[in-house]
Amino acid sequence: MTVRPELTGVPETTLWTLHNRATEARRADSALHDPWAVEALEQLTYPYAERFGRPSQAHALRARAFDDALRAFLDEHPDATVVALGEGLQTTYWRLGEPDVDWVSVDLPEVLALRERLLPAAPRVRHVALSALDRAWMAWVGDGPTIVTAEGLLMYFTREQALGLLADAAARFPGGQILFDTIPPWFSRRTLRGLDLTPAYRAPAMPFGITVPDALALPRLVPGLDAVDDLGLPHGRWPFRRPLVRVAGAMPLLGTHRPGLFRGRFAGQPRDA
Repeated sequence: MTVRPELTGVPETTLWTLHNRATEARRADSALHDPWAVEALEQLTYPYAERFGRPSQAHALRARAFDDALRAFLDEHPDATVVALGEGLQTTYWRLGEPDVDWVSVDLPEVLALRERLLPAAPRVRHVALSALDRAWMAWVGDGPTIVTAEGLLMYFTREQALGLLADAAARFPGGQILFDTIPPWFSRRTLRGLDLTPAYRAPAMPFGITVPDALALPRLVPGLDAVDDLGLPHGRWPFRRPLVRVAGAMPLLGTHRPGLFRGRFAGQPRDA
């Protein structure tokens, strides 16, 4: 079976990240074990090189960092619920070994329709066809320990939308966590002017850019957000070798203007705890 995806705008970016993860997972020295992404990619007919250019390991390393943070939360809360906002064609559930938890996958209808064609069915995974900005998805989640993922998502919102989502999630899921990534303001401005990855593909606008220090200071701005931790990237190949990444992150200019991976911790205790 081959599938020709018909996604445009922000939803099309899930094909970009899938291609990068699957290409990386095929390598013997990859930091990410993701045969499900490879299998999904092989079912698709799509001009990846023409649209997105050369693949990068950055998306695979981001996925690995989120996996590690999710495992830590589920080890502490084996009865937790995972809410994956804008999940796209992520294969996190299978990479984590199909954990025995409720998993709520929230994305637009056309993305979930493609997801259902490419990825295995899983009884504990529920698909909710809504924008992450439509708070109706919260009704699909119980009151126990909850971790929310927003992987490759918040940058496509305005600042008000992104901070509002963080605040509402903190209010709805006390004692929970949210995993999210950010882009720096300079990169946000480039996308707003028009960023062509290749002659055939212009990246969608990414209005929300924030420096790493400002992301770490978000608890001062977002009610209910108790703390934000810098997750950092796991070890990869050059230029993502851990010593190089640590040195770059410690440099004032690069440390301030790099992308970031974060874990936000919500104040309070889960309602059923």
